[in-house]
Amino acid sequence: MIDQEKIKQGVRLLLEGIGEDPSREGLADTPGRVARMYEEIFAGMEETAGEHLTRVFSAENPGIVLERDITFFSTCEHHLMPFYGRAHIAYLPKDRVVGLSKLARTVEVYARRLQIQEQMTGQIADAIMEYLQPGGVMVVLEAEHMCMTMRGIRKPGSSTVTLAVRGAFEEAALQEQVYRMLRL
Repeated sequence: MIDQEKIKQGVRLLLEGIGEDPSREGLADTPGRVARMYEEIFAGMEETAGEHLTRVFSAENPGIVLERDITFFSTCEHHLMPFYGRAHIAYLPKDRVVGLSKLARTVEVYARRLQIQEQMTGQIADAIMEYLQPGGVMVVLEAEHMCMTMRGIRKPGSSTVTLAVRGAFEEAALQEQVYRMLRL
């Protein structure tokens, strides 16, 4: 549960810590705005992937299902800075499929938490395996990290790509097929 009052107190302390006056006109409402923003961007803390992945439909021999270019925004737990990018999810249904929006909602569940990209990739794959019980899943995340862009090394435009494979997608031939589908 997000505690808005603690966030407001923390933002006031942060503003004082950087030498600002939290009571000045431009900043007076900032603690409340930040608290409301955090409630929105960390909404995944209160959700589970099962809320989205349990609504399934029967399907006979659907083959590989690929949902690509799912935009996400997350927050790095190391620097509390954003990272953002695209998720691509392929899975091999056995006899049931999930609504395509539910894959995007699953990405959101994990993106809307303090996170690291490597962990998020695996969490998405594991949730799909647990709730859909497909023959396999492959999750690829591509993201730009503001902690690499705005501070430290300052390399805007660099991206990090992470991969999680489970089940049948551990086979190189299936992975290559998904990579070909991503290039369409």
